[in-house]
Amino acid sequence: MLNEVYQFCEEKMQGSIDHMISNFRTLRTGKVTTKILDNVRVDSYGSMVPIDQAASVLATDATTITISPWDKSMLSVIEKAIMKADIGVNPNNNGTEIKLFFPAMTVDQRHDTVKKAKGMAEDAKVGVRNDRKKANDKIKVLEKDKLITQDESKVAQDKVQKITDKYIAKIDETLKNKEQDILTV
Repeated sequence: MLNEVYQFCEEKMQGSIDHMISNFRTLRTGKVTTKILDNVRVDSYGSMVPIDQAASVLATDATTITISPWDKSMLSVIEKAIMKADIGVNPNNNGTEIKLFFPAMTVDQRHDTVKKAKGMAEDAKVGVRNDRKKANDKIKVLEKDKLITQDESKVAQDKVQKITDKYIAKIDETLKNKEQDILTV
């Protein structure tokens, strides 16, 4: 019974961390990655799909991404989607492919990106704390229904707090690593 609560708690908290890591991939660091385009969606034959399902997306060097659509009629659609996504660069369409040239990040841009990362980490912490509350509420219901004693409830809530502390520490460690990655020139 309590093990189910602990398992629920761990799964939900890990989900918060996974979501944060996924969001971190969209942040720009010193070296450009194609992950920066993960949130860009294009209209491909009536459905909105990720850009990498409509084109080949390659980081050709540390500052350039090349997008080669499989259907050349998609060039303007992809170009508009990139401009709408506001990722910090203007697409260069040469008629066969789109190139994104990312200038070197300034110190101010790096600090702004770190602020975004901290916001994402704080959102993950809020998610973890909400999961802790849900787990504690489940434990209190078990106690109220006389399925566990008051002492067992206290021990269970302490264990949920330890699980929460473990995931908050993971979030802090992941953020620290990402900050270092962003601020490294």
